[in-house]
Amino acid sequence: MNTRPLSSAETLRTFTRATLAILLTAAIGAAAACGDDSPNSPTPARVEYSQTDLVVGTGTEATNGRTLSVHYILWLYDPAGANGKGRQLQSSRSLGSPFSFPLGAGSVISGWDRGVPGMRVGGQRRLALPPELAYGTSGNGPDIPPNTSLIFEIELLAVQ
Repeated sequence: MNTRPLSSAETLRTFTRATLAILLTAAIGAAAACGDDSPNSPTPARVEYSQTDLVVGTGTEATNGRTLSVHYILWLYDPAGANGKGRQLQSSRSLGSPFSFPLGAGSVISGWDRGVPGMRVGGQRRLALPPELAYGTSGNGPDIPPNTSLIFEIELLAVQ
């Protein structure tokens, strides 16, 4: 067996081949992890639209054209979770202030414009929103992938 030392050119070629093999393997693995639209890609769990009053309010009614102030909690939908709640993504209380918006003006996702009217101040409602009433095929940032169903719990604080 010949055990002569490799020349610097041979060492460089061997190192380059090994590095390319590692990078190619990593790239293939990363591409597989990203998913695609093929039949083998997992389909996000889908929820049917629903609204459930958790607390019926007694104050002013939320109607289109009025500005509302609410607290909310947002979860990813998970059919295995209690009430369909998966990972919690956001809470207006955690953000430090209520969220205000004009109802029916299209300034929020369509599930809110559909599910909030009729609430009264002091009320709390759970909305189960399929993707087309949430962020649809585009998703929203890194936390809400495309075609994701969402669960919201909304507390109506004020109607102006």
